[in-house]
Amino acid sequence: MSKLKIAVLFGGCSEEHDVSVKSAQEIAKYINTDKYDVTYIGITRSGSWLMCEKPCPGWENGDCCPATVSPDRTVHGLISLQNDQYRTIHIDVVFPVLHGRFGEDGAMQGLLELSGIPYVGCDIAGSAVCMDKSLAYIMAAHAGITVPAFQILHPDDTPEVHIPAYPVFVKPARSGSSFGVSKVQHESELDTAIKNALQYDSKVLIEQAVSGMEVGCAVLGNYSFLITGEIDSITLSHGFFRIHQESAPENGSENATFTVPANLPPAKQAELKETAKTIYQALGCRGLARVDMFLQEDGRIVLNEVNTLPGFTSYSRYPRMMKAAGIDIPEIIDSLISLAKRG
Repeated sequence: MSKLKIAVLFGGCSEEHDVSVKSAQEIAKYINTDKYDVTYIGITRSGSWLMCEKPCPGWENGDCCPATVSPDRTVHGLISLQNDQYRTIHIDVVFPVLHGRFGEDGAMQGLLELSGIPYVGCDIAGSAVCMDKSLAYIMAAHAGITVPAFQILHPDDTPEVHIPAYPVFVKPARSGSSFGVSKVQHESELDTAIKNALQYDSKVLIEQAVSGMEVGCAVLGNYSFLITGEIDSITLSHGFFRIHQESAPENGSENATFTVPANLPPAKQAELKETAKTIYQALGCRGLARVDMFLQEDGRIVLNEVNTLPGFTSYSRYPRMMKAAGIDIPEIIDSLISLAKRG
């Protein structure tokens, strides 16, 4: 039987470029090359698309050639420029190992929809909604999920910001890996935090801090057929969770300790998993997502955020949670490709 032809996209123009390269390295390490014929396409920070041998630090300085996904559905694959000649490469499934803007916000998904090539992960609508935290909160609240109190600011907004109580988190509405996020304890810190967030997005979220345990749930599947990993929990010694901005996250976080499975009663773990599934379905997710929540002391569950293309780095939470449930990365990859083919 011939191998399925898979195109793995990585890198990208967002602030999460480096995280994406690390995630793609793990995918390259574990994808079964006996089953799949894999082509790697890296996207530079400036937006150039280059076919390369494999993702690695400095990949763009290696033996690369221009290549891109064709929006022409009759091509059903890539167009590359090799030795001054254009050629087409048929692709069965695209695996966009991309994080942040232009990767998990619906933009890349739009190109892939035009191409007609099946792809791993959420569709345009699910990606866009989950990327925009304010939209995710609105839709989740309509589904009966508790969400933090929040307000939205745009650069031209003139009304005074009303903060009923501190602390609050100020964050870009459409960014990830905690870039541009500030925890504000006093009114005097608010303007600086807003300016920081505006560096990453024109839409800023001011969100009431939620007390409680930070927990997450890895979800895999389409529609009603969903599998979850084990619930994890994060214990912070100070500050807030921002592992992807640390100098050596592979050696452990500077301020966070992870527990998988979380030290919680089985009934509460089961409730968290069911809540994660409800959120996943309400926001139109498919393929995979990591649903982050807060578990308050009174037992209430509050949505934090949903990551539609969670990290696959050696220190990422999604593969850890799945592994704790007995599902290793090669099996995750196989499942995601199968789900993409199925649609």
